[in-house]
Amino acid sequence: MGVAPGYAVQAQGAGMSLAAMDEATVSVAETTGKAVVSISAEHVTRVPAVQRYYYNGPGGNDEALRSFLDQYFGQMPEREFRQSGLGSGVIIDARGYILTNQHVVENADKLTVILSDGRQFAGEVKGADPRSDLAVIKIDAPKLPVATLGDSDNIKIGQWVVAIGNPFGFAMQNPEPTVTVGVVSALHRTLGNALSRDKDYNDLIQTDAAINPGNSGGPLVDLKGDVIGINVAIFSTTGGSQGIGFAIPVNSAKRIISRLIEGKKISYGWIGVSVQEVTDDLAEYFGLTSKGGVLIAHVLPGSPGDKGGFKEGDIITSFDNQAVESVKALLQMVGRSDIGKKVPVVALRDKKTVNLTIEIGVRGQEEEADAAGNAPVEAAAAWRGMRVEDLTPDIMRRFNLKDERGVVVVAVEPGSPADLAGITPGDVVGQINRLPVTGSADYKKIIGNIRGDALLGVSRGYVILKENSEKSKQ
Repeated sequence: MGVAPGYAVQAQGAGMSLAAMDEATVSVAETTGKAVVSISAEHVTRVPAVQRYYYNGPGGNDEALRSFLDQYFGQMPEREFRQSGLGSGVIIDARGYILTNQHVVENADKLTVILSDGRQFAGEVKGADPRSDLAVIKIDAPKLPVATLGDSDNIKIGQWVVAIGNPFGFAMQNPEPTVTVGVVSALHRTLGNALSRDKDYNDLIQTDAAINPGNSGGPLVDLKGDVIGINVAIFSTTGGSQGIGFAIPVNSAKRIISRLIEGKKISYGWIGVSVQEVTDDLAEYFGLTSKGGVLIAHVLPGSPGDKGGFKEGDIITSFDNQAVESVKALLQMVGRSDIGKKVPVVALRDKKTVNLTIEIGVRGQEEEADAAGNAPVEAAAAWRGMRVEDLTPDIMRRFNLKDERGVVVVAVEPGSPADLAGITPGDVVGQINRLPVTGSADYKKIIGNIRGDALLGVSRGYVILKENSEKSKQ
């Protein structure tokens, strides 16, 4: 039975016949596939010895008796529990350097690397970076096949790709890796906190090439055989592949591979501010003609942003001479900046352009904010559907708050302007119309003079609280 004509025409129209595509995938398997390895990571947990006898009767304190009991009953020996994890990797250097995921080798006491030809070698972690979830391990082996690192900045949605790895580890009883084919489904994907935890999964390649447990650390390859990504995760409701896999762009790995090989710590830039996207309502409030830029919601005292002159409510439009279009873009710019570099920043403040210079700090050295003061308990009258109270130790425990300043929302009326703006109990209001709120006295004074829409700075960022004549009577 022949191939459907329509499909053949589409393939040829894309510049490659089905025969040529078949040859390309076979070539990828035979070349780059040879450089893909299986990684077994073994972790040993030791349980301390425990005494097996308990005697507190007559003579229990007698040293001779205890010596006798120790000799014949003694203590249970220290026990060891071995846990094994399985993953994949790709050889990137003939000297034996292998690129994989950090989570594949995390806490490993012993690494075993199996090549596609069946040879086994002990592996050594040369460098690992939890934030990027990348690691380099080394083996001492002759005549190693090496994969070529491509350019992930030039890949396109719909482009054919090949995922190579060792799904389900050694269950296949065969050292040769598994090859699956699909397309680039999307670019610049972000995984939420529930999936990424402490990882920076903010610029991933999405593919429908089947990726299963054990594929982590293996390469995502284009039809030329060049590595364009490192497979890192799947989104699945069953635990198996459902056509939604993710890979770290190889260009992200290129930036740090040399430092990982040298065993150096990978540092990321930090400016000490919390930012949020500019919504239509916020753009209207600030008088912006477009939603470009990101809004500073909080500035950590003593941080590089604070020292450089950032103010809460500033809108960053340019960072290091590059336009800032989104929060994700800004985070990438900051994270990739050299520590200590002085970066020019353009921001809008009260509809005026402000030029600042920010010296990039090191992520992970954030300073803690001062603890909130203990204000007296006092409830403010409901305003636009929300009721607030001063922050007290009891209130902070109730809402699990730390280091907050302002007043806390304790109730929100359904359907009110506060409810429609997304305000929920537990939100802490620290600003109203750019004026600081330190307690219920400030809060009452400020809201008494407000007419029209209000800009609220809450613990999660800025929101616009609309005026509603029916529900906002004070």
